[in-house]
Amino acid sequence: MDKTKLSDLQRLDLCKKYFYGGFALLPFLWAVNAVWFFTDAFVKAEYPQQREVKKYVIYSSVGALVWTVVLITWTVIYQQNRAAWGEVGDQLSFVIPRGIP
Repeated sequence: MDKTKLSDLQRLDLCKKYFYGGFALLPFLWAVNAVWFFTDAFVKAEYPQQREVKKYVIYSSVGALVWTVVLITWTVIYQQNRAAWGEVGDQLSFVIPRGIP
């Protein structure tokens, strides 16, 4: 999709859709939204919908950052404690590693 062919109102609508789509446990949409609309929100000359686009870009950035921190934290905790958790640790894994790490 070429967003340069869209009007300012259509770009705002697309930005909103990506933002609300992120709430469906799709934090990647928030990251894409923040990157894709960054120039529209902060670099482009001012236009009527810019304030709202800026709001959605900031919220999307924060949401993506929070999800990233949560996922990294969970990964570190799991990797350090999988063997100590016994069978529960193994049941949480898609691939059961051999032995104790």
